Amino acid sequence: MKGIKFLKSLYFFSLTGLLILYLFPGSLIGYFFYGDFGKQPNIIKNPLGTSINHLVAFFYLSCIGLFSYLKNSKFKKNLFFLLFLSIFLELSHLFIPNRSFELFDLFANFLGFLGAFFLAFIIRKYEKNYFN
Repeated sequence: MKGIKFLKSLYFFSLTGLLILYLFPGSLIGYFFYGDFGKQPNIIKNPLGTSINHLVAFFYLSCIGLFSYLKNSKFKKNLFFLLFLSIFLELSHLFIPNRSFELFDLFANFLGFLGAFFLAFIIRKYEKNYFN
């Protein structure tokens, strides 16, 4: 049970951090790395650019969010919340100053969520004693 409490705490802390990063009018990570709110860092070097960062962030957040409610009646609510969040946060960039909406980022957010969903689905289906 301590593992679930820790996972829920990590989830809420990570969710808060992601909301701050997404809703801030500029790139906080770009400021910390380059001293420039207008520069988006490419944390993981790849041909897709910064969209891979979105995939990793939403896979991580969705995994801990779904796993912390895996055996809970709030699982479905949390599932829909994370799906909505993956879409809403990128769409919010249409209205936030110094941010720009990117279709690839939206797709990466959704793929990160989807990967975590399939992993949680497999665990829920085949693991009866998860965290017990």
